[in-house]
Amino acid sequence: MPIFEYVCQDCQHGFEALVYGSQKAECPKCHSNNLTPQLSTFAVASKSSSASPSFGPCGSCGDPAGPGACSRRDFN
Repeated sequence: MPIFEYVCQDCQHGFEALVYGSQKAECPKCHSNNLTPQLSTFAVASKSSSASPSFGPCGSCGDPAGPGACSRRDFN
C-alpha cells in the first residue's frame, strides 16, 4: 500500500496518508486539498549479522531517534 507524507498549506499540519489509484489526499485536520508532498524516508531490511538494526529519522517529524519518535513523546 502506498503511504505518502504531506504538509497542508492551509493549516501547516503534517500527516501521512494511504492513497489508492486516482484518489486525492485530504488534510485530516482542516479537510483542505492544498497539500505539499514531502520526501519520505523508508526502512530497508537486510540479512546482515549486526545486532542492532539501523533506522533513519522519523518519517513524520524527522526526529533522529527513529520511526515513531514523535508519538513516543506522549509517554514521557
